[in-house]
Amino acid sequence: MAEKLKDKDYDLISVIYNASQAADTCNQYMRDADQEGDRDARQYFNEVLETNVNLVQKGKDLLKSRL
Repeated sequence: MAEKLKDKDYDLISVIYNASQAADTCNQYMRDADQEGDRDARQYFNEVLETNVNLVQKGKDLLKSRL
């Protein structure tokens, strides 16, 4: 019998998904900033991208240990 997915596990999946979406969005925003020559905005979006990539990886690791 399959084990029921617990709410906290679903929550982890949801946060991983949303952080992944945010990382994808930041990639687009970085391209937009590049096109406009806005280095400060590009740097900011890159920092946000890196943060989200790290959060995705931490969430995946945590989820793996629970399933």
